[in-house]
Formats: sequence, structure tokens, C-alpha cells
Amino acid sequence: MPELTHTDDNGKANMVDVGHKPDQVRTAWAEGKIKLNTETVRLIRENQMKKGDVLTIAEIAGIQGGKKSSELIPLCHPLAITKMDVKAELLDDGVIIKSMARCIGKTGIEMEALTAVNVALLTVYDMCKAVDKSMEISDVKLVKKTKNDIA
Repeated sequence: MPELTHTDDNGKANMVDVGHKPDQVRTAWAEGKIKLNTETVRLIRENQMKKGDVLTIAEIAGIQGGKKSSELIPLCHPLAITKMDVKAELLDDGVIIKSMARCIGKTGIEMEALTAVNVALLTVYDMCKAVDKSMEISDVKLVKKTKNDIA
């Protein structure tokens, strides 16, 4: 079993020191879904939700959320994000959120990509809760992450 990196020798929480690592271009992609009933999908498609344009607001909220990851997750390093992209796509049975986060840094950016997806999904939930009591958020996952040396 791999050794946990966020605990010290006594098993206590510990923020990892990444100061010795080289800067690299790091990118992560994440996604998740929210299941909605047919009427809610119709209201979103026709831009009839009382709170406004659900998909655009979810995308913006996701970007904002991803940028706040280190403030929300105690041992998450603050990163200089160079790109954060969040897309919300309306499906026949709900919405899929996909995010991409990039930075030049010493540690990965997957938490930012995952936080972006979660905040976007929660925004859809918040905007639709008055008309849909059966919503389900699911399948939130890291799709891929890469790190490349700076040329």
C-alpha cells in the first residue's frame, strides 16, 4: 500500500512541502453529472428558470469554485492557475459538467478541476431545487491529469 503523503510520522495532518520539486505545466480534467427530470430539462433548454441561465451561471460558478480550492480544502496548496475552463452541457436527462484546470507549478491541479465540477453541479442544483425534488449528483471523477517539463 502506498504511503500517505498528507500525514506526518505520528499520523497527524501535514501539508506536504513541495518546495524542492521543479515547476511543471500541470493539467487536469474532471467531470460529473446531475440527473434532472424532463420538465426541469425543458425549463433549462427554454431558459425559463426563475433564477436565470442555468448553464452559463453554473460554468461561471465552477470557475470561481476552482479558483478557491485551497481556501476550501485544508491541505491543498494555493496554485497560480493559468487556465480554468468549465463547460455545462444539457442532456436529455440532466447536465454534464466538464472542467479543465492548468497551472505552472510544483504540485498537481486535480483538486481545482474537481472542485470546479462540484461547484458547478451544486449551482445547477441550487437553481433548479424549486422545481425538481428528485435531482441526483453523480459520477464526479478525475478524468485525466498530466505534467510536462517546461521547455
